[in-house]
Amino acid sequence: MPPTAAPTATPGDELVGRWAHYDVVAYEDGTIKTLIISYGFNDFSLGDGGRLVDQASFCFAEQRTEPALDTSLSDAATQAIQPPPTPVEIGTTDDGRLTVSRPATPTPVGIRLDDPANDPLPTGPVDLDDPRLVDADGDGRPGITVTIRVSDDLVGELYIARREIFAYDAELTDPDTLEGVVTDRSEQLVIGASDPAFLVPGDGWVQHPDLTKSPIILRRVDADWDCDRLVAERDALFPPTPSVDW
Repeated sequence: MPPTAAPTATPGDELVGRWAHYDVVAYEDGTIKTLIISYGFNDFSLGDGGRLVDQASFCFAEQRTEPALDTSLSDAATQAIQPPPTPVEIGTTDDGRLTVSRPATPTPVGIRLDDPANDPLPTGPVDLDDPRLVDADGDGRPGITVTIRVSDDLVGELYIARREIFAYDAELTDPDTLEGVVTDRSEQLVIGASDPAFLVPGDGWVQHPDLTKSPIILRRVDADWDCDRLVAERDALFPPTPSVDW
């Protein structure tokens, strides 16, 4: 673990550097309850005027559902989520702890949007010839691919696009750890499936209202950490993978 940053005069610049990222978003749609657990990095730097800027990137993800389904997203699909560099708000708690608030930056994945901040995903039947659809994970299918395994005899793929609308509020619990909660209003479009059995609506997902079920943890790491190192060190940095508990 790198040495703890020394106190500095500008609020927030003690966070400059690379942080390993763990977050959970708890969703429900009336039928299935889902946890999406994402891993990656947040690189903090000082932008114009000395304001702290967060550049997020993603490495891999896990999913847990109830009723239990074996669902997975490739690393290529997870890494296709590329939020823009985003200035964050720095504050303090009543007891003097530093706080970080990252605003939402709507980010399309699997589809091109002229104005990602304001253009919602298409509604109604999907036109597979829509030039906005992008094979974001490079597997030859439109959008990004979710693999679903119900049983040995029922395995298939769901092709989706998303507009990721993700924000977080966290506080510095120790010099090398930020902890908080995620607020997620992401939109999802089902493009198609390998089997009609998997063609379930994708636009009914909403985040569970109890934000403690959607935590975020950032841990300071060295600048040379990459996704392979994060995979290897995951258990030393973060809690065990949660299960649906509501």
